[in-house]
Amino acid sequence: MPAEHSLFIPIILGTTRQGRESEHVAHLVFEQAKKRAGVDVELVDVRELPMRLDDAGEQMKDPKFSATIERCDGLVIVTPEYNHGYPGLLKHALDMNLKEYIHKAVGICGVSAGAVGGARVIENLLPVLRELGLVTIFEDVNFGKVGTLFDERGRLLDENYVRRVDKFLDELIWMARVLRHGRENIAPV
Repeated sequence: MPAEHSLFIPIILGTTRQGRESEHVAHLVFEQAKKRAGVDVELVDVRELPMRLDDAGEQMKDPKFSATIERCDGLVIVTPEYNHGYPGLLKHALDMNLKEYIHKAVGICGVSAGAVGGARVIENLLPVLRELGLVTIFEDVNFGKVGTLFDERGRLLDENYVRRVDKFLDELIWMARVLRHGRENIAPV
């Protein structure tokens, strides 16, 4: 695929919490996605986004983040599960854009210290993503007991996750291509 037709898929690390173990997951997904031909990736850390807490929605839109979302063909959200839900600042960051998300693919990697690997955060985030106009893929990656999956340097200890991430990326990339074709070639009704 020529560079001008490469897909652009940012990976969003959705927590600002100190000591976040989901950072290892985000780097794993980022490294696996970088290996894909015809795909450009960028790691977006919500910790780095300038978010005002005295305003809401598009009034606090960050031009750089909005340009990234406008340009993207799909998104990966890596988010930990906090008390059965998603981090508030992830939601705050997602709410900074609206039209930029329409008809773009999104996949979620759920992370938790428990055995279910963020299944509840994925379940709770799906209606939000749908309301934003994103198209969710049916493959997710659940990283349960995340504290046991990486060593102290952030190296993956269970190679089975590479296969899971690759299957997830296959589906996301396919959906991103289909939706880009639709955005470019089929007029909205």
